[in-house]
Amino acid sequence: MRVMVTGAAGFLGRLLVQRLLTQGLLRGQSIETLVLLDHQLQGFPDDQRLRPLCASITEPALLRRALADGVDVVFHLASIAGGAAEQDYRLGQQVNLAASLELLEQLRDSHRPPVLVYASSIAVYGSGLPARMGEHAATHPELSYGTHKLMVESLLSDLSRRGDIDGRALRLPGIVARPGASSGLRSGFMSELLHAFANDQPYQCPVSAQACAWWMSAARCVDNLLHAAELRHLGAQRVWQLPVLHLAIGEVVDALAETFGQARRALVSYQPDAELEALFGRFPPLSTPQARACGFRHDGTALALVRHALNLTQPPRRVRAPLENA
Repeated sequence: MRVMVTGAAGFLGRLLVQRLLTQGLLRGQSIETLVLLDHQLQGFPDDQRLRPLCASITEPALLRRALADGVDVVFHLASIAGGAAEQDYRLGQQVNLAASLELLEQLRDSHRPPVLVYASSIAVYGSGLPARMGEHAATHPELSYGTHKLMVESLLSDLSRRGDIDGRALRLPGIVARPGASSGLRSGFMSELLHAFANDQPYQCPVSAQACAWWMSAARCVDNLLHAAELRHLGAQRVWQLPVLHLAIGEVVDALAETFGQARRALVSYQPDAELEALFGRFPPLSTPQARACGFRHDGTALALVRHALNLTQPPRRVRAPLENA
């Protein structure tokens, strides 16, 4: 089997590639070739199954080269994040829309319809959400990023209807914990909070403790991406809103304090940004029975989210306070 991952050097891409190499199988077949696409591909293992192609996904010739020998499954993760795409419209349009349309067009011409797993986003909903939401809520994107994601979803569904590809799109929530800078993601504070707490560093949160968001660990996200590729005999539905954990910032801090010790609560202060909180702190409870029935999952609990997001195989050792008069 030949598998391709676009955006392979990104946060999710690296984790997905690692998982694919480790499990070695997809859809019941051995992975013989794993094609990696990104503008830089450093730090990957020396594995004969890997075929790295370093260039911009906006180059049609690169896609033709990557697909020249055929491909069975594509994970399309490459994108310019919401905040960065808003600041540089042309770049966001080229990567998030034009390159995705070119990929779909080239896959459409394949000898056999390939499986395409597309990383879409909850940005398709915009803000001003209802008090409770279902997985078929109306879409009203308020950023170019979300608009482009929604357009690609629509074409993916249409080409799947035609039998040109075997597509499936997943609307991803806030994925944690991204390393380092947020890379243009305005929701990057969700990861920054976890890293600061884990590293015993002070953190000024740009939303209030009451701000509610939809959360998922990167490990669980990769589980869901792989599960999407395994689904068979799909009908008309090709777009799923993934199940999420609906948590207030304060609940995440509670889970972090239970994991790393209550003394670290003092590290977190709050200086809410009204605009940011309106976009990323007013998410309602979300019901996703159809996605759950298909086998998609969230992390389960806030404590499990912290453990999965920070890759904690066991609880960290806490420093005990000294006993008085010891």
